[in-house]
Amino acid sequence: MKPDPAPRLPLFDDPDPMHWPATRTEAEHRLKAFLPRAGRAYAATRNTDFGPGKRDNVSTLSPWIRHRLILEEDVLKAVLDRHAPSSAEKFIQEVYWRAYFKGWLEQRPQLWRRYQAERDAALRDLETDAALADAVEAATSGRTGIDCFDAWARELTETGYLHNHSRMWFASIWIFTLGLPWTLGADFFLRHLLDGDPASNTLGWRWVAGLHTRGKTYLARASNIARHTDGRFNPSGQLATTAPALHDDGPGPVMGMPTGAGMPQSGKLGLIVTEEDCSPEKLDWPVPPQAAIGLIATEARSPRPVGAPALAFASAAINDALKRSATAFGIETETASSDDWGALLVNWAGRNQVNTLVTPYAPVGPVADRLAAAEPALKEAGIPLVRVLRPYDAAAWPHATKGFFALKARIPELLKRVS
Repeated sequence: MKPDPAPRLPLFDDPDPMHWPATRTEAEHRLKAFLPRAGRAYAATRNTDFGPGKRDNVSTLSPWIRHRLILEEDVLKAVLDRHAPSSAEKFIQEVYWRAYFKGWLEQRPQLWRRYQAERDAALRDLETDAALADAVEAATSGRTGIDCFDAWARELTETGYLHNHSRMWFASIWIFTLGLPWTLGADFFLRHLLDGDPASNTLGWRWVAGLHTRGKTYLARASNIARHTDGRFNPSGQLATTAPALHDDGPGPVMGMPTGAGMPQSGKLGLIVTEEDCSPEKLDWPVPPQAAIGLIATEARSPRPVGAPALAFASAAINDALKRSATAFGIETETASSDDWGALLVNWAGRNQVNTLVTPYAPVGPVADRLAAAEPALKEAGIPLVRVLRPYDAAAWPHATKGFFALKARIPELLKRVS
């Protein structure tokens, strides 16, 4: 069967992230434009990176979905209204890969802490190992002499975006051709990607390195790159020909599913909006919040500077969520910045006369870390912090205990909840 016909759209022609507004309106616009190609056309061309300005073969929705400016279930509903599940199977699976990675890391939060410790050790090595420091600098600034890799490094830092297939090639070349610590590559991605997500990023790099699916690595091949970059690159003779798996102590025990909490049925509620979930008004609010505050933790992704596009996108996403919350609930909103969220929130709750704080559940990552660090101060002040787990996550995450295919088998059942 021929791919679904659709014209190339000017919507994706500008790679400048400043022209990628972090708003729900923009997400809905992109989704509507992409829908004709979400079926077999997507399956046929999704693995090809045609280059910046030629992204209409993929949705480019990942920054908006990552920040939940648009919810996964809303994307899936729109796709299923246009395509049969069998036609849109590949796109649907890509949406659920996000739930898989998040659910997997939620049940093994120790891996996030291990990643941070190994990353910090590798960053200290840069201070004493001049050769390593030079090699990492060449890689991150796009000066390795491997044309495709260097182009992707520049594209990432300048725009905050990379095609998914290019992310896999980049990680493979970083680890197996350049021989650099995988944690520093993961850190580079997390600092710059508009859709930088602790779970997808950490586990994606571990997968390439052979640490997620034990012993199974991803080897970037010149012929594959030439084929799937539309002939733009052909690094023949420049890449590693083998990819021996890295080794560690394994992922550790499964810690069990987080339960979150139910929405409070009474009280004077204050809403906390973070970059993890910018659709708070779409929660079920028996009692509406009296005020809302936006807190950003993007700079906590790394000890190193976070890219300006990633910072700007996350900040704008929170502001868009606050504007919608102000309209939906008729409340005052504000933003604040502090490393000490505990003291900040106690002060804010007092000023706004709220006695319970509510926030959409934040998965493993910097936001969850800061909320956990704030909790002792909130408890001392007698202010409960309620983390509301969305039904979509509660349904999908428990199936992310092993490989993706266990969750994949549940997709038809899960889709019944969103259709």
